[in-house]
Order: sequence, then structure tokens, then C-alpha cells
Amino acid sequence: MVTPRRFPAGGAGAGRRGPMEEPGGSADSGGAVYRSRDPVRNLRIRVHIQRAASASLLLQQLQQPAGRRGKELISLATFSSRPAASGYCPDDEEKAVIGWQEKLFSQFEVDLYQHESACQTPLDRQYHQEILKLEKSGGRKNYRIFTYTDHDRFTNLEEHCQKVTSSEQEVPSFLAERMANLRRRRQDHRPAEGSVLKSRVITWEPSEEFIKNNHVISTPVQTMYIMGDLGPYGMLGHREYEHILCTVKVDGNGVITMKPDFTGTKGAYRIELDGENRELWRYTIENASAQVQREEEEREQRMFRDLYSRHKEYLSGLVGSDFEMTLPGALRLFVNGEIVSAQGYEYDRLYVHFFLELPSHWSSPAFQQLSGVTQTCATKTLGRDNVAYFSYPFTLEMFFTQEDESEGSLPRWPVVYFEVLSLDYWQRHRVEGYGSVVLPAAPGFHTLTAPTWRPIELGTVSELKRFFIGGSPELEDMTYIRVPGTFKGECLSRFGFRTEATGSVTFRLHCLQQSKAFLESSALRKRMQSVLDRLGGFSQQSSLYNVLEAFQRARRRMQEARESLPQDLISTSSSTVQQP
Repeated sequence: MVTPRRFPAGGAGAGRRGPMEEPGGSADSGGAVYRSRDPVRNLRIRVHIQRAASASLLLQQLQQPAGRRGKELISLATFSSRPAASGYCPDDEEKAVIGWQEKLFSQFEVDLYQHESACQTPLDRQYHQEILKLEKSGGRKNYRIFTYTDHDRFTNLEEHCQKVTSSEQEVPSFLAERMANLRRRRQDHRPAEGSVLKSRVITWEPSEEFIKNNHVISTPVQTMYIMGDLGPYGMLGHREYEHILCTVKVDGNGVITMKPDFTGTKGAYRIELDGENRELWRYTIENASAQVQREEEEREQRMFRDLYSRHKEYLSGLVGSDFEMTLPGALRLFVNGEIVSAQGYEYDRLYVHFFLELPSHWSSPAFQQLSGVTQTCATKTLGRDNVAYFSYPFTLEMFFTQEDESEGSLPRWPVVYFEVLSLDYWQRHRVEGYGSVVLPAAPGFHTLTAPTWRPIELGTVSELKRFFIGGSPELEDMTYIRVPGTFKGECLSRFGFRTEATGSVTFRLHCLQQSKAFLESSALRKRMQSVLDRLGGFSQQSSLYNVLEAFQRARRRMQEARESLPQDLISTSSSTVQQP
């Protein structure tokens, strides 16, 4: 059993001005919201109510001229609980300590439920038995303070008011009107088992009555009202003299709403009655919950710590204690990638075929798929380009192991080769472009846009075939996009190879690197750092290679423009690439 503990002593709520100011009193009747981990049954509220004076006397003093106020100032003793004009009455002051959902009967309920013939429901008969027991035990101890629990038939009409401020000129907003019809489910609400599905799942044109009946919040809330019977002495039990002193709401998440808040240091709240005398009542609301002892609080904290540690052990058992580590001197590269989009291509309905090339000293697990094909995606116009959004995810895992550091060759980084193809309504395939992406050498998030090109032939016959029946020149080996890994010579000649620049493909890559060298020091860390530096140097060399290749393409175009030859003899240019 959780020991009772104090509830929070402060809260934030929107204040509301009372009808008038009173020295030593409070005009702030705003609410407050608290959260507690303890059972709400431990909540205790102490209410103290007393008659202050006739409000007409106070108004007479406030309406006096400023010069006479100082001479004929009414003493505060006039507003004590024993007014000399009317004489002290035994019920002018009353105190009560009320628990959560504790039922205190009013004089009206006592007069109603003491007759068995007036009881119609099981709750009415239960109240009848309780009132008989109270009469046998000496009667009620409270006369003015009583409660309405969550099961009583009581509705606070002010809660359904659509106004959210105290201004008389306020016009209810759309949100205020909708929230005025809001209902909450009771905590004892249970859905009917085996209920038949309604024929109309969706109501396309709901009526206002339908919206009001179905505007329900699923969070269960219980409500309790602490009331005060402020009728004259000897005239208790009339409904017109019943006033709400405090409203307490508790939901299933331990959130407690108090309106008004605990008085604390703000002073007493005031209620001014209508009528000839315009009597003034003051009342205070205090937190009377039992204070937790220091030993009990420490024992509870130890219990929570033990609970949290057991939960942590449970989660650790689900995850497992074995963390897979790489071999010494090895680097593990894990890539979560996404083919985002392709833009700038001639035809619609695009898809991308890609595969990963692992250079020497690189390996991958047996279950790892090194190739893939995206879905066919239609393009949409974005600016001047037609863009196809794939959002195709893929995962790559590979390992790098260097057996001998004395090798003079520079380690190569894995490359993703891809080709963009189109498929039209008549099932005609066309190659739209080839491209490649070098996996980033640095871990983290990277967005890369790779340009593409496609091979072309001389003359117009090839383009006519491409337009009418599909098909176009293709590469037998996609690694020819760069320097093929099977090439062993010193120079790779592309003499007579004609290409045309097409669109581009955008990649998003999340790269993770794992190695024991990141945790260890001395020689192993220096060894792995040298490997990473060399791999970074390869990345720089790759960038330099791209620059040289672009320079060669520009040089070919300038040479073609410079030479003037007949149309049937179109000169071709050659480009040589030095093998790294």
C-alpha cells in the first residue's frame, strides 16, 4: 500500500475577479491542476466557512466621501463571525474534512431520502439506509457543508457556459462553442462485448445533435462537488441557497483539477448573496492530506529505485548483453540509404537499378544483398524538371580488412553503380542514364546528387528506334561508368565512345563506422587512423578524377566545334584516364 503523501502546494490557473474587494480576503477564484503518483483516495480537503457580515454595510463605507472615510472607518471587527446586528447563530461557522468521493448529506437530501417511498433507484435506497444509520448514531455533524459525488444527479450549469472571460461583450468563439458540448466518459464505462458493427461507419453529413452526442473524450474523469448551504438560520434545505464551494476532478492519469485552488496565503474566498441584507460569506480550502513521514518517504524512494532497476534489467535481458564487435584492425561500415528522387529525364515512369561494387580488401556478410531495383514511379512537374520521387530505402553492410600496411596501392572505397530506365504504357524499355556514387568516407548524414549520362549512336535511326519501339545502346559492364575493377592496364581508352548528359539522381545516406580502434589507444588506434587517412585520400583522388573527367568532356566539345568536317564524317574525340 502506498503511504499517503502531501499533494503539490501550488498550481497555475486563470484567475477570475470576485464581485468586490475585501480587506484580508481573496478575489481570485481560479483553478489549478496538479499531478500525483499516489492514489486519489489519500486526498483530504479541509473546508472552513463562516458568515462575515451584511455586504450592505461594507458598500455603505465604500460609497462614503473620501474625507469621511478616515473619520468613520468601520472596524474590521464588524465583519467578524459574530455580527452585533443579527446576533451570533450556532451555524454561522462550520468546518469539515472531506475525503475523495466522501458523501456528506445536505438538509434537502436528508428530508428527501428519509422516506422510503421517495427512493426509486438503488442509489436512493442506499442513501436511505445511510441516513437512518446517521439518525441512530446521533445525527449529522455537518449542516451547511455537504458534497455531491460522481454518482449523484447534479450538474453544474456554469461548466456548460460558453464564455471564457468575464467580459459581458464577449462573443463565444467556435472552439468555445464546441468545447461547451464536450463530454467525458465515466471511469466505470466498459464497451459492450460482442457489439454488432454499425452499418454506417462514416457519417458524411452529421447533424448538430449527432455531433453533441458523439463529442466524447475517452479519458475517464470523476468529479466531486463540495457545496455550501448558505440559507438563513432555520431555513436550511432550500435549493436556491446551495452554492458550489469547490469542484474537484480527477482523471485516470493522476491529474487533479481544483477550482478554486487551495487558499494558501491568498486569503479566504467570498460569496455574496442576493437579497435585502446581501450577506457575505467567507470560506477557505486547505490541503489536509496526511503528511508522509521521512522514513516512509525514504522507503518509498527505495521501492521506486528497486522497481526501476528491475525494469532496466528486464530491458537489458530483452536486448542482450553480447555486443558484436569487429575484428582487430577491421572497419565495419553500415549504410542506411535512400534513393530519394530522379529528375531531368526525357521519359516518364522511371525506375532505378543499382548494385554495390566491393573493391579488394572489402567483404560483406553472406545474407547481404548488394543490388536492388526500385518501384516504377511517375513523374511530376517541379519547376522546369520532371521529378520522380522514389523514397526507396536500402541497407548495406560491409567490412574492410587490410592485411599488409606496406602495400603501395591505395585502398579503394565501395562504389554504388546505378542505371535509370523508363517503362511506358506499351512496355517499351529505355535506358535514361548511367551514374555512380562513391560511399562517403566520413560517418554521418549525407545528401548526394549524382549526374547521369547515356551512350548514343551516330545518325537519327537510333533515336527513331528509341522513340517508336524502345531500346537504346546499353553498357554490357556497368562498372565501365568509372574504371572497371577488372581493368589491369595503365590507360583506359574511350576512343569513339559517344555519350549524352541526361538527368540526376538524389541519394540520402546515413553512414555508421565501427572499429575497435575507436576505443583502444596506442598502436592500434594509430594503425586504424592511417587506414582512414588513406581512405580519405582516395576520396580526394575520386574528386580530382571527377574534375579531370569534366575537363576532358569540355575539351572534346571545343575540339568538335573547332573542326569543320562534312556531316557524314563526324569526328570523335578520345579520352584517356590514368589508372590509380
